[in-house]
Amino acid sequence: MNEHVDRRPLALVTGANAGLGYETARTLMYQNYRVILAARNPEKGEAAVETLRAESPKADVSLELLDLDRLTSVREFARRVQAREPSLDLLINNAGVMALPERELTEEGFERQFGVNYLGHFLLTSLLLPQLMHAAAPRVIQLSSLAHRGGRIDFDDLQASRHYDPWRAYRQSKLAMLMFSQTLQRHSNQELWGLDSLAAHPGLSRTALFDHGVRSRPLVGTLFRLAMPLLSQNATEGARPTIHAATASDIRPGDYFGPDGMGETRGAPKRARMSGAARDPAQGERLWQVSCELTGADWSTEG
Repeated sequence: MNEHVDRRPLALVTGANAGLGYETARTLMYQNYRVILAARNPEKGEAAVETLRAESPKADVSLELLDLDRLTSVREFARRVQAREPSLDLLINNAGVMALPERELTEEGFERQFGVNYLGHFLLTSLLLPQLMHAAAPRVIQLSSLAHRGGRIDFDDLQASRHYDPWRAYRQSKLAMLMFSQTLQRHSNQELWGLDSLAAHPGLSRTALFDHGVRSRPLVGTLFRLAMPLLSQNATEGARPTIHAATASDIRPGDYFGPDGMGETRGAPKRARMSGAARDPAQGERLWQVSCELTGADWSTEG
């Protein structure tokens, strides 16, 4: 008797219990993907899964717990995914924190925005590389931000131990994500991994993450809230560039997508403007090597 094998493509979305991640997972569910929702909070994660199953009873959506604050959790999560899934078509590194008012540290002592937004995803991607390589046309999507354009990688103080500024740390983490997408594509080309590495940003999207972030700058937050009706979009619309990067047929390796409206703040997906720092291959490779040292990622293709 032949065992039924589900041939639908598999997507994994981090931070998928709310906001952009949830809307991304929901859209992929309706596009006939099996979807793993990676979330830190079990109650919120289960609630998201139950809501999606209620919307679409035939959907294949599941929860796996992932705490990007702890690299041990990243490794345990990857082992569980490896045990249950021989291949992975889409990895969407969406989870993040924004403009934390005070400097916080991950379990390993990384500045939390750099650790959660970037380093945890760097390690996760390396661990799931064998599953990605077993897919027919794998894609990895990094979530960046308009804020990356004002960012710089402070290699002398990556963890902001000498000086911490909420938005400076956020900009660095989102620049790192975009640099990661470009460097991952170069490594894929060189090592013949066969994956497309892309990035996206949501413009200005009205999410709980954004609301939390602007509280660190009350005046800026007030101005943003006044301008929000004109410049922003909701989470469903904000997820469109990510969905485009993940599923569109007209992508090019290394592409970066964002909204097509004024200042890339809202609108339909289009190719977005990338800073010179994000395109710098030498700086990208330097960040890659430092990230391997910090996380222990070895990018082995065996698994």
